Amino acid sequence: MIGVIFKPGQLEVVEEFFQLFKTAWEPYAPGRTYDVIVSTGDVPPHADTNLVVVYGPEANHTDARPGGAGVRRHGGFVCHGDMQIPIYGELLTFAGEGNEVCCVTDQAEPAGIRAGMPGGAIIRLGYDLFEEVRFLLSTGQPIEQAQTPTLDIHIQMLREWILAAGVPLIEVLPVPAGHSCAVCLTHDIDFVGIRRHLFDHTMWGFLYRATVGAFRNFARGGLSWRHLLKSLRAAASLPFVYAGWAEDFWEPFEWYLTVEQGIPATYFLIPFKDRAGQKVPGRHPQRRATAYDVSELDESCKILKAHGCEIGVHGIDSWHSAEQGREELARGAAAAESADIGVRMHWLLRDATTPSMLEQAGYAYDSTTGYNETIGYRAGTGQVFRPCGVQRLLELPMHIQDGALFYPQRLNLSAAEAERRCGTLLENARKSGGVLTLLWHDRSHAPERFWGDFYIRLIGKVRSMRAWFGTAGQVVSWFRQRRGVQFARVQGSPHDPDIRLCYEGGEICPPLTVRVYRPESKSHTDIAWNGRPSQELQTAIASQHSNFDSSVQLSRL
Repeated sequence: MIGVIFKPGQLEVVEEFFQLFKTAWEPYAPGRTYDVIVSTGDVPPHADTNLVVVYGPEANHTDARPGGAGVRRHGGFVCHGDMQIPIYGELLTFAGEGNEVCCVTDQAEPAGIRAGMPGGAIIRLGYDLFEEVRFLLSTGQPIEQAQTPTLDIHIQMLREWILAAGVPLIEVLPVPAGHSCAVCLTHDIDFVGIRRHLFDHTMWGFLYRATVGAFRNFARGGLSWRHLLKSLRAAASLPFVYAGWAEDFWEPFEWYLTVEQGIPATYFLIPFKDRAGQKVPGRHPQRRATAYDVSELDESCKILKAHGCEIGVHGIDSWHSAEQGREELARGAAAAESADIGVRMHWLLRDATTPSMLEQAGYAYDSTTGYNETIGYRAGTGQVFRPCGVQRLLELPMHIQDGALFYPQRLNLSAAEAERRCGTLLENARKSGGVLTLLWHDRSHAPERFWGDFYIRLIGKVRSMRAWFGTAGQVVSWFRQRRGVQFARVQGSPHDPDIRLCYEGGEICPPLTVRVYRPESKSHTDIAWNGRPSQELQTAIASQHSNFDSSVQLSRL
């Protein structure tokens, strides 16, 4: 059991951190026994424990030793082994003298030190972990740090320190049993074909990009002969498309259903046509309006649902207005034939009030947290999380977007470089679990973009990872069930508490992965658990406790 000491106002973010690092914890209570104490405040001078981890840029009594506190500055980078992560709040460095061992560095200076103590150890970090988590889950990372799963690394570091101290650990991993991670395929539907766009900026823009732009792209080596000819053929076919004599090459649904071959995907559909929305920043806000809405796609919605796919709302004004959010949700719910659906905002618009507005509107989840300009981890994590200030709404972060990879005004990557960057995120998902959320837009497979071939290869790589594919709603529901698991302290004696896993919901499918770490043998056991009583799980937990000798002399601070 981890006892956590935190500052006033940090309880919400502490609770969320331990939903992501799902292990046994509770607010520190004097007189109780803890294997580990984690603190962003001070530490009781007579706390008995194997390991104390103290975070914070403020000096405290643990710094009153040779070396002590050094320089305090705002922000920076810290390194732990081969991992480098950004720090967004205050950062304190240390002189690092005496018997201390540097475990985290800021450039050449120690930003984290470990000192041995009788029967245990203390690790002192010069930043406030829970304020870092608050920043990541609310403001989010700047584009420059997008590729760093900062929050996931914070969890990894704390886990490593606990196991290195010889403390047994039980963790409910953020990954379904038998899988490396969850993967969610999503599609934002902005056009539903070019036939709806006659003599507007969409049509003229396509004609330019499919002819003049295609020749320029070909001359730079960014377009093959085959795709150049397809672009020109598509441009020439436009009159026949409008007349209904030729196939609409922007029609998205059949292509995605064929390529994804039974993988359930989520389609975010516009609730109201010809609405640009209010408070739209940037140039040409009127172009945010679309030429279709969900009420016109009854037959397509039926086909999608018959293939196991999900309908969500591609919101217009839900991000700033709960009232308009309810109107948009009602439109989407009618098409989905379910009120339990989610939203992703058109153009990824959001501000600090968005989670609260979406929760008040009644959405089950949001999937707007991501980047238009790049790929990566705006919230620093691959896990579904609860944004600050809400009670029920969960956030499915979006990680890889086609436009961010290939638009000339954004990353403008070659296929090889895009594959390398996406590969880094796939590897992170394989190592840390969580969910990898992909966004491919409706016309990205077609002329003049031709991003479909890359998408097919990307799906092939993800399939090889033993990933669990779910719709956005299914993935969020799985994480919601994981959040429903609780660790309960069952007090046998004042110095030998038992830890029990408690869950009162329905059967969890696919099952959770409960990992029992045995640091003395540097091994672990993974147990698939569907939330029902399990003798295997009870035996593993009992074995974990029997390996911990509670009679060991504990350190006193």
